[in-house]
Amino acid sequence: MKKRLLAFFAFFSFSSQLLANESVELNSGDTAWMIVATAFVMLMTPAGLALFYGGMTRSKNMLNTMAMSIGGYIVAGLVWVICGFSIAFGSDVLGGVIGFDGLFLSNIAIGDLEGTIPKLLFVAFQMTFAGITLAIISGSVIERIKFGTWLIFGAIWIVVVYAPIAHWVWGGGFLGEKGVLDFAGGTVVHINSGVAGLVLAIMLGKRSDYGKVAIFPSSITFAMIGAILLWFGWFGFNGGSGLSADAIAANALLVTNVAASTAAIGWLLVEYIMYKKITILGMASGIVAGLVGITPAAGFVDVFGASVIGLVAGVVAFYGVNKLKKVFKYDDSLDAFGIHGIAGIWGAIATGIFANPNINPDGKGLLYGNPFQVWLQVESVIVTIIYTAVATAIVFKVVSLITKGGKVKADEEQQGLDEAVHGERAFNLR
Repeated sequence: MKKRLLAFFAFFSFSSQLLANESVELNSGDTAWMIVATAFVMLMTPAGLALFYGGMTRSKNMLNTMAMSIGGYIVAGLVWVICGFSIAFGSDVLGGVIGFDGLFLSNIAIGDLEGTIPKLLFVAFQMTFAGITLAIISGSVIERIKFGTWLIFGAIWIVVVYAPIAHWVWGGGFLGEKGVLDFAGGTVVHINSGVAGLVLAIMLGKRSDYGKVAIFPSSITFAMIGAILLWFGWFGFNGGSGLSADAIAANALLVTNVAASTAAIGWLLVEYIMYKKITILGMASGIVAGLVGITPAAGFVDVFGASVIGLVAGVVAFYGVNKLKKVFKYDDSLDAFGIHGIAGIWGAIATGIFANPNINPDGKGLLYGNPFQVWLQVESVIVTIIYTAVATAIVFKVVSLITKGGKVKADEEQQGLDEAVHGERAFNLR
């Protein structure tokens, strides 16, 4: 009898192992969704962000501004497959700081899986994140940085700054191991890019006519179209970050929309109280601020949490753009720090407040009995700010020495970089 029982339990254990192994298979539904989500996020940079930024800059610099977004995406994508992915998601080689599994994705076979999707698809999805993070930074320094300096800086920055921080949070690094929550990139993408943009803006210096003449957007229409394309792409950005076509993805899509809407309302309310105007550019900026704020929380919060996160994101981003910059007198051209940095910081901390275990059991915030999560989120914000600021400054200083200064000549800046650098015009009206 005893032998029969032992045989039964041995068979049961073996069968359980087989079922567990069989459960890790490619899921066609998840794979199809992630292919679509990757395409959504790709659209955000060379179309959405390029139009959003291009519309906000002056017409004489529109093409150059768009080229910086598109060029950043191109450079980041190449660096990502050469070594960026390996540093971010490779086997840990330095105590939770960086990973490495070889160059040119040499360790990934065609049939390898990441969860239930092809690992190469995961590489592509994460590649689009690296691309938009770099492109966001350009908004702080448009109209005055050398194009070559920007491209070289971008290539090095992905390796030195973006990939290590992605490893800390998502790749098995020390922040992720501590339990920091960042569903789709509050720290990795938005705080990272916002702080890097601020550092570059300060180091590069102001535009020659900044504060002396009125600087008007070339096309608010383009800016709003860009914001809408970003909003559309953000459904893939947030909805795809769980790597599955499931209820959490559905929730992420819903709360993304809610936060964008409440943030637009928050921005416009403050704008009307302050200036008695409701501007279309303000609406577009509020939408983007809400999308930024909800990014780290999208897979963890319910509609109520998203509503509060979005509303506050719109308000704090408004003050970051319209007040903070004036107080400290830095020239953050298109407010990468004011929107992405400020709203990103709020979103990261708010995730620790509103994370609802009924939405995702992996996240439990202050309102659900875990006040320690707020501290973890604050810690991740502080660590990211310090490392990004210092590393970005070093990278830019080195690149500036290589390119003999990062700033364009005064006459080129006055002429406009479209003609001075590219020999083209955004609009041939004469």
